[in-house]
Amino acid sequence: MCVDVLIIEDELPARRKLKRYIDQLEAEVQVAAECATVEEAILFFEKGGKADLIFSDISLQDGNAFEIYQEIALKSPIIFTTAYDNHMLEAFESNGIDYLLKPFTFERFEKAWKKFLLFTQQNSSSIKAKPKPQASESFKSRFIINTVKDSYFLEIENIAYFLAEGGIVKATDIQGKGHILNTPTLKEIEDTVDPAQFFRINRAELVHKPAIERMERYGKNSLAIKLRGINKSLITSQSATAAFRDWVEK
Repeated sequence: MCVDVLIIEDELPARRKLKRYIDQLEAEVQVAAECATVEEAILFFEKGGKADLIFSDISLQDGNAFEIYQEIALKSPIIFTTAYDNHMLEAFESNGIDYLLKPFTFERFEKAWKKFLLFTQQNSSSIKAKPKPQASESFKSRFIINTVKDSYFLEIENIAYFLAEGGIVKATDIQGKGHILNTPTLKEIEDTVDPAQFFRINRAELVHKPAIERMERYGKNSLAIKLRGINKSLITSQSATAAFRDWVEK
């Protein structure tokens, strides 16, 4: 089996070192892509790019690598490669399975690789053994909205879509009113709502199926979605369009 690897690293010598170490492994490994910036990495995934394993630095040319993992919902394990040890907690909260402090040796690199192989075996076993979700599985039914004066409830059935913008996550209701949530990322919302009812159509928007009124083609591989009570149309990313079509018909 060939393992597809994504390297997210803005320093050329560090990328070369990683590729040299990868070549030394007794395994079939292919570098799917190399990204030097947050923007490049996000575009890689939005265009349908996939990786079995990610080697990721943290400090990049245009920002912090955790911005990638806040925007893109990933299942791929990540081995972080960095010169700083002050991001370890965040790393293991972002699909991290190991944390390599620069400069690291091949022996340390190989140890991280073996951890990935063990992770893959365990994950495969857990997927096979995982029972089907029960009908009674619990998802969010309402959100508490805090204001300067008081707090109130926003019921899930009244939400048209969620939006992540400028470090803030908002829920827009079916009357078009925005409600600021006390949640830092869209991924956290995505993990707490029913996936049969909500779908992430791009890196910033999560739509509610009952609010969808119609869809239109938008460009070559995207859709413009009209939601009840919302004046503007929401646009699916090219990488999400096919999966969205399947989801919306279920």
